[in-house]
Amino acid sequence: MYKIAVIPGDGTGPEVVNEGLKVLQAASKKFGFKYETKLFDFSGQRYLDTGKLVDDADVAELKKFNAIYLGAVGDPKVKPGIIETGVLLKLRFALDQYINLRPVKLYNSAYCPLKDKKPEDIDFVVVRENSEGLYKGMGEFRDKGSVSEVAIQISYNTRKGVERCIRYAFEYTRKRNKRKKLTLCGKTNVLTYAWDLWQRTFNEVAKEYPDVATDYAHVDATTMWFVKNPEWFDVIVTDNIFGDIITDLGAMIQGGMGIAAGGNINPEGVSMFEPIGGSAPKYTGKNVINPLAAICACSMMLENLGEAQAAKDIEDVVIKLVNKDLKSLAAGKMGYSTAEVGDLVVKNL
Repeated sequence: MYKIAVIPGDGTGPEVVNEGLKVLQAASKKFGFKYETKLFDFSGQRYLDTGKLVDDADVAELKKFNAIYLGAVGDPKVKPGIIETGVLLKLRFALDQYINLRPVKLYNSAYCPLKDKKPEDIDFVVVRENSEGLYKGMGEFRDKGSVSEVAIQISYNTRKGVERCIRYAFEYTRKRNKRKKLTLCGKTNVLTYAWDLWQRTFNEVAKEYPDVATDYAHVDATTMWFVKNPEWFDVIVTDNIFGDIITDLGAMIQGGMGIAAGGNINPEGVSMFEPIGGSAPKYTGKNVINPLAAICACSMMLENLGEAQAAKDIEDVVIKLVNKDLKSLAAGKMGYSTAEVGDLVVKNL
């Protein structure tokens, strides 16, 4: 019996989560696993109504679950940063979800903006450190509001945090067992403190994995190669800020935010799975948003829970629909409504 915490969130989050839950129910019937869900209202509207975000009691309760399924957070009526910091980053940090896992996989060449790239050319995974770096929120203002104002934002990296991320990436590369190549993506020529630590740690851990080939690329070069030669990559490991940036580019070359899912992973604790496209408030309530990213997040969740065949079958159905049924992956252009796409996945599953 899996206990799954569900956070529908803001905007179109509840709509795509609803379709993911449809698929989860169908998968449970097909594969014979049981689960129960509990809804948690961590949203912009709740904040506007009550002033509440995620508190320590919420975190303590969530630790009792096997996984968290998230729709999206972010409300235009709330000042940017409040919901994102008070819900998303709060959960990542408090639950020590120190890995952000982002598969970048092209399902249909027709939806790729790159010329002559095929599904076999775009199939890699980004392992992003998810609990440190610039997103730690450390820094200060000096002489704020004056002509001599200084804003200091600290990239905080620990040997423990860096090593566990890199070690996870090596293990993942070995388990993935494709090209067995791990690329460190950083900026060693300019960010000489943080990336000295990352490079040294990477080189030391690499000695324990002689079966995994390694290389290094500056983050700016990585973005160029994503566009020119994405087939070069197998698994990439990087820090929080660089991982955030390159995975959005990854989403575009795999067909857009409508298909991009990710996991916030604590290998020893509770992990959280979500579509990465955000709350998309302009589409709220219109039944036009693409739910496939949320359904792929459901697939990732099931794989993490140990239901590998269910996860694979869901992904196979998504690949089939993207190639045979949908006219587009963009909101309002799929040829089907949000709910109809969910129904199609269930039918084919």
